[in-house]
This record gives sequence, C-alpha cells and structure tokens, in this order.
Amino acid sequence: MNRTWRSLGGLAALALVVTACNAAATPSPAATAPAATGTPAATAAASPTSASLAGVTLHLAAESDQYAAVLAKLAPEFQTATGATVTVDILGYPEEYSKITADFVGHTASYDLMTVDIVWSGEFAMNDYTVDLTSLINRDKAEINTDDFYPVTWTLGGWESKQVAFPMAGYANLLNYNKAMLDAAGLQAPKTMDDLKSDAQKLTDAAKNQYGITINGQKGPAGAQDFFVYNAQLGGHLLDASNKPTLNSADNVKNLEFFASLFQFAPPGAFDYDWGARETAFKTGIAAMQEGWSVARAGYEDASQSKIVGQVGTVVAPTAAGMAPTHGFGGWGIGINKDSKNQDAAWAYIKWLMSPAIQKEWVLDGSGSYVRKSTLTDPDLLAKYPFQSFIADSFANGDGNFRPRIPQYSKMQDAMGTAVNEVLHGTMTAQQALDAAQAEVAPLFP
Repeated sequence: MNRTWRSLGGLAALALVVTACNAAATPSPAATAPAATGTPAATAAASPTSASLAGVTLHLAAESDQYAAVLAKLAPEFQTATGATVTVDILGYPEEYSKITADFVGHTASYDLMTVDIVWSGEFAMNDYTVDLTSLINRDKAEINTDDFYPVTWTLGGWESKQVAFPMAGYANLLNYNKAMLDAAGLQAPKTMDDLKSDAQKLTDAAKNQYGITINGQKGPAGAQDFFVYNAQLGGHLLDASNKPTLNSADNVKNLEFFASLFQFAPPGAFDYDWGARETAFKTGIAAMQEGWSVARAGYEDASQSKIVGQVGTVVAPTAAGMAPTHGFGGWGIGINKDSKNQDAAWAYIKWLMSPAIQKEWVLDGSGSYVRKSTLTDPDLLAKYPFQSFIADSFANGDGNFRPRIPQYSKMQDAMGTAVNEVLHGTMTAQQALDAAQAEVAPLFP
C-alpha cells in the first residue's frame, strides 16, 4: 500500500470518532446510542489534535490472533498523528487473561489498553476492571456514525448498562471447504447439520490420509468453545430464560452426542486439537471441511502457510434443518484499564484505530477483523477478499450470546471443556459428563 496514503489516512482518521452503543447481556442487543450513565474515569476533555500526546506511552496487551501483528504495525502511524507511542505486548490466550486480570486485581496499571474477549464482558463489568465507555461515547455522539456498526458487534464488550470494551475485531463463524475434494465427491457445501455429518463421512478416506472435517477436541477452552458453536447450530442453549445453567438438558445431551460422532471423520489426534492444530489440518489439505472464525480466512490464500490456495470455498455455517438462520459471532473488543493514568490518550487511540480510514488499512494489512458495514462492503476490499460477503451475511444474523457473556463464563467453560473431552475419550457418556458439569456450575448461580 502507498505509504503517503497511509500517513495521510492516519492523520485524517484522528479527526473521526467511532461509534458505540450499549449491549445488553441478553440476546439481540440493539445498536442504539446509549444514555449517559455515570462518569468514567477518563476526563471529558476534547479529542487530542495531531502531536498533542507527545511523550505519552500507551501499553497494550493483545491476544495473539491475526489482528495483533497489525496493531503493532500500525502503531507508528498513531505516533505520527499524535506523538504518542504504543507498545503492543502480544500474548497467548491464557497468558493474556492471566496477566491482565493480575494487573486489574493488583492495581499495578502495567497496561493502559487490552484486547477483551467477548466472553469476558460480564466478568469485567461485574469487577469494574475497565472504564465504562458509555459516557465517552455519549460525549462524542455528534461525531458518531452508529449505523455503520452491525448491531451484534456491541456484544464485544457490552454488559447490561455498561460498554466495558469497544468493538474491535468481530469474527463470523463460517464453514470453509476444500472445493477440489467436494467436487471430486460430487458434493455441494452442506446447508444443514445432518448434511455436514453425511458429507464428512463421504469425504473420509483414511487410506489416503483424507478426512471429512477438522474440529477442536482439546480439554479446556478449545474443545468447550467448538462444542458451544455446534450446540447453537443444533438449537441448543446453555442457559434458560432466567439465565440459569441448563448444561445437561436433553437437547444439549443429544447435541454433544452428535458433536462427538463427528470425530470419527476427523484426523487422528483431533481429540486434542486446539485452534492451531485444527487450522493446520485444513490448510495442509488433510481435512475437507472446517468450521472456524473468519479471522483466519485470508490465510488460506497465503502460499507461505497454506497448501490449498485457490481451492477454498466459504459459506455461512449450517444449522439444523428448519432452524431460523443464526450464526456464531465472537471476537474481541478493546478496553481501557480503570487504573490507567493515560485514559484520554487511550480513548484517542481507540477512536483512531476504529475510524473508517484506519479500518481499511487494518483489513488490507491482514487483521481479518471487521465491525463496520462500510468495511465489509468496500469495493476494494471485496475485490481482494470476496468471502467478505459471507461475513456480512453471518453478522446480519449473528448471535453474540451463544457463549454466555456472564461473570461465571470462565468457570462454565472450564467445566464444559472437561465434559467434552471426557466424552471424546469415552470415559463418560454425554449424559454423565453434562450432569457432572451442571453439578459443578449450578452453585455459581444464586
């Protein structure tokens, strides 16, 4: 990309303010401008102008998804625009959660900013870890283009009346498939979950080291989260209408049995796959199909990491026959540490990063992450990444609550990660494993 355009884009984008709104913890949050509630720790000063933050250093903790390297790459442009330095500490998923929660609890303020997983929203809000951005959003409302954000993106940091993180990296759960393998078998991309299983069986030929599907089974977050995706596509729910756990419901038991049955068509060792191993099986051409987050999609066309360049088809993920369209939505917000001494500069950075001009650079540089409608419909980006249209379709019917964004989520995920892995290894039936998970989690809910 032309460096002159990038620098001008960065300077111009500083004058643009991004949009935000409240997101409820219950399904289908609306993208409406929030009413001001309380006073955040950040001051009500006007947005900084170019070079007004000279000498300020912002420390950002970022989980090691594709966007993290782009955050680091864009940091010098923010320094050119404002004078502020941004250092990006790229961490693995468990490490980031551990380090930032220790920072919050210890009030050490090692980080000013942090990427916030969608499922941490309730926990962060309950513990008052990050600045509630609601008042800042209202303060800048005149400059906001709320309609440019998909309603579901506000679940990236939204909890009841608080917005504890700003939408940054929205992910659609999509079905990717190896076109050559499906064409050879005379198959179209599956539209229902039963089709998915049937096709996975037809595409499996262990003698050729070819398998129908690749899935996460590892004990812990990876196995739990993959099951949550499939469970939602089969019509299952982890909570009832009163937000109480129903882990061992009849539907969830049946859906876990279905999920486990798919592994007979997955590569050997998939019981212990995490996200990276799942991706590798697909990118090396061993597995014909993979459900996964859209953030990884551009990498399938990169010959340095993929053996299936030009062979990948992408569609919205299948659901049970007769279900209304609903698709898993996840990703990351970006929050400001409540203890940070640089909250105004941190807010300026968020607005700059999420502005339309920088969002275009963000995608072109390989972040694989979206929140704005204008980014997903940009002609230049669509020409380079035609699969964006499926991301837009998935966002339009996205469900950011299929993994409950509740304060108890981390403990629920731990219990379910164990349950799923026990079933995969045959040490418990689905009923036994989910009964045990329900017994472990239920006392956490008053």
